[in-house]
Parts: sequence; structure tokens; C-alpha cells
Amino acid sequence: MTATCAVGRWLCDRARVAPDRPALRCDGDAISYSRLHAASHQAAAAMGGLVRGDRVAVLAGNCPEYVALLFAAAHRGVMVVPLNPRQSARELAYQVVHSGASLLVTDRPRGPLAGETLTGLTGAGHTPPAVAQMEDIVPLAAAGGAGRCRPPGCPATPAVLDDDAPLLLVYTSGTTGRPKGAVLTHANVFWTNLAFDRLADIGPHDVVLQLLPQFHVGGWNCQPLLAWWKGASVVLERSFDPDRALRLVARHGVTTMMGVPAMYQAMAAADTFATADLSSLRYVLVGGAPMPEALLERWHGRGVPILQGYGLTEASPNVLCVPAAEAHRRIGSAGVAYPHVDVALADPEHGNVLEGPAEGELLVRGPSVFAGYWRDPEATASAVRGGWLHTGDIAARDAEGFYRIKDRLKDMYISGGENVYPAEVETVLAGHPGIADAAVLGVPDERWGEAGLAVVVLAPGAAATGDEVRAWCAGRLARYKVPREVQFLDALPRSAVGKVDKVVLRSRFGSGSR
Repeated sequence: MTATCAVGRWLCDRARVAPDRPALRCDGDAISYSRLHAASHQAAAAMGGLVRGDRVAVLAGNCPEYVALLFAAAHRGVMVVPLNPRQSARELAYQVVHSGASLLVTDRPRGPLAGETLTGLTGAGHTPPAVAQMEDIVPLAAAGGAGRCRPPGCPATPAVLDDDAPLLLVYTSGTTGRPKGAVLTHANVFWTNLAFDRLADIGPHDVVLQLLPQFHVGGWNCQPLLAWWKGASVVLERSFDPDRALRLVARHGVTTMMGVPAMYQAMAAADTFATADLSSLRYVLVGGAPMPEALLERWHGRGVPILQGYGLTEASPNVLCVPAAEAHRRIGSAGVAYPHVDVALADPEHGNVLEGPAEGELLVRGPSVFAGYWRDPEATASAVRGGWLHTGDIAARDAEGFYRIKDRLKDMYISGGENVYPAEVETVLAGHPGIADAAVLGVPDERWGEAGLAVVVLAPGAAATGDEVRAWCAGRLARYKVPREVQFLDALPRSAVGKVDKVVLRSRFGSGSR
């Protein structure tokens, strides 16, 4: 019996019913479903030495070959371990060893980093995995259209018979201690994409602009995999450039895309934003961090509904989203739970579930919640308790059941007995006309226990003092929320997916300067 949730047959099915439809556009090359499917066949054959349950680590940038490789792995029941090329060789070596990958696939630009990673493994006494070039495993340039796929003769007929078979092993950012590997099964991926489709639907005639990196869970489960399941076309970008992204919307008639706030900020700041043709966009989605309301309103002013959402790797990642009909009325909200997802709020101190309008730690359960952390039962037991995934994020729920993400539980600080959520202060700072970027930390304070420290990036040509920034906040926030101190940087450190790296900021400013 074939698995009902097997991701491996999604591409096969589309190649059978719409072989000539473009599945991917990248660097001017249009790749049909049949051609992508043929490349997936070749990749599956090239991985012939791997057996079900093996891990293949991938160190590569965004590319069509990566897509074919993922579907090939899904066919064979092999787990893909996406590695972040922006990490150091030492960080990558840990993930290769911890995952037990038996094959490392890399593209040519990342070849030197792969070599440095493997050298580190050998020096530390570990047996390195076999290595293959992406272009050799998936010779997409030479792959011709295979016409319609006709199972059961299809060489890529899925071998996975268990919906709970693992498909992705995604390492989290590791903001505390070593990164943890979240195991996402075929069923997890199936349900999160089904849920996504039922709230922010994609059809065969949609054109998705993929800006998120493929080493991130959002690079697969926030539109791209759903697009290929539904027969849509994906415009795949190897890297993010705001002006180019705006041009691609008009050139390809892009109907939807997903990004993090920093991407939408960069596009809105581009000289071409005011005149760019965005008429083809039905809606766009944002996640990864709360988006400043002023930025949401700027995009809405161009006639583009932005659906804010919330997710995390351990939930595959889709949890909350603002329905399209509510986009203008619910600016700043993270929305309601996706179909097939249950959410609740718990008192952070006592753990009891809160009813009605409330504020507490967000809990998640449902078939898209991950299978656990790879080789880490203690971390899994800590994250999933009583059947609920404890996100570590604080959210507020209103009387209509809409949620607003306040901040990370660990980022919250207590000043004079009052809880302060840095994200709220950051939103106020983002509204200052001279501030381009800002982050807020809690730092020790002799009088109040903790106080706020704002790290600010000024807009080009703008000037402001710390006292002026504090005065701006004082007119918009309760006194205890106003940062005690303001520091200025040319740019905030950010993670590979655009989130502010507060670990770096804490290492520099965590003790304050007074």
C-alpha cells in the first residue's frame, strides 16, 4: 500500500497530468514538470547506495537541482539534512557528525567550505561521509523532458510506505548551546502544506516567487512544495536582491511570495518600489518575526495585502496566519490557527491553560508538529509536554480568537516587576522617521532589576541622539518600557534568514554600559 502522505509522488503526479507546464524558472531557464521529474529520476539512481533511513547532507545555495534532489530523496525514503552555507566549517562539521550523514552533496561555489568541513572531521577523528557534486548527482542541464510519467513503470515510484518516515532533518539556529535537529516526517510536510493551502490557497495558474533559502524549512514548506503539489510555477532566486525581486514580479506575473520582514523592508526602501508594477500580486506572506505596522501599511498602500503569520521549525513550520479577508483590519496580528492545527495559551509560571482573551506561552499540537529532536530525547521531552509543543513564544489572544506574538519568552525582561516585551518597543522604534532598524535587549539595572537597551541603526542621512530616541518612545510607551540606554550601529547582525541575531548583540551589549 502506498503511503497517503508520501511527498515522493507529488512531482510524479504533476509530470503525469501537466508535463509541459513550467515547474521552475531560474536564471532565465524554464524547467518543465517532465524535465524536473526526469532529473529527479537521475538523482534517485545516483543515490543507489543509500537505503531507507539514511541521511544525505546538502551544502548548496538555492538551485533547481536541489529541488530534484529533495524529491529523489523522498522517493527513496532518504532524509535530507539542509546545511546553512553561511555557517562556519566547525558548525557544519558538528551537524554532519550529529546527523550521521553518509553522503554530503555540495555545489561548486560551496566546494571549498565543504572541503574545510571534511578536513575538520578528519582532524577530529571522525570518518567523513562520501562527497558528491550537486551537478553530478543531478545533471539537470542534460535532463530532457521525459514526457508523461506513467506509474507503476515510473522508476521513481515512492518506496516510502510509512507516513511517519522522516524526510527533513533541519537544524535549529542554536541560540542556546548546540543546535538541535528537528525531524520532519512525510506526514508533517503533507499536513503543513495542506493546512497552508486551505488558508492561503495556491492553484495551477499561480506564480510563486521563492526568496527564502532552501536550507531553511520555509524554503520548502512556505509555498514552494505546495506550488509543486498543486501544479503552480516557482520563480527560484539564488539570492535576494530587492530591486531584482520587484522586477521579477512584473516580468513573470508573480501572484504570491513569502518573505521575512527584512526582505519587505529592503524592497520598500528601494527607489523603484513606488513605481514597480505589483498588480499581479494576489497577496504576499510574511513570517519569521513581527512586521512593523508602518511597513505593513506601506505595502497595503501599494494595493498588496500582506498576510502576517507565525511558525517555527518544530511545527513544520506553519501555525498562525491572517486570512486574506482580514488583512487590512488585522494589521499587526499573527492571525488564527491554520486548519488542522490546534493552539492554546499557557501561564508561563504555572503552566495551566488559559481561556478566553489572555496572554501566555503559545502551545501547538497537530499532525504537522515534528517527530522530535534527532538523537536528543531529553530535549524532545522538554519541548513536547502533555501532548503540546511548547514554543517558548509569548502571545496575546483577543476576544475573537486572533493572536498577536509579543516576544520570545527568553527575550522578555522584567523591569520594576513589570514584563517588557522587546518586540513591542522595537515596533515603536520602527515608526521613528530617522530609524532604519532597531533591536531591544534587557540588561541588568541596579534599581529596577532589568532595563531596556535599544540598539539603533539610523536611516541614511538621518541624525538622532539617544535622548531624542528615548523621548520618541516616552511619548508612545509606558515609562517602564522606555529604553534606559541607546546605542548606535551601522547595521544589526542578522541570521541567514534575516532575523536579528540577539546572541551577538547580547555578547556586545548584554551588561549595558553604565
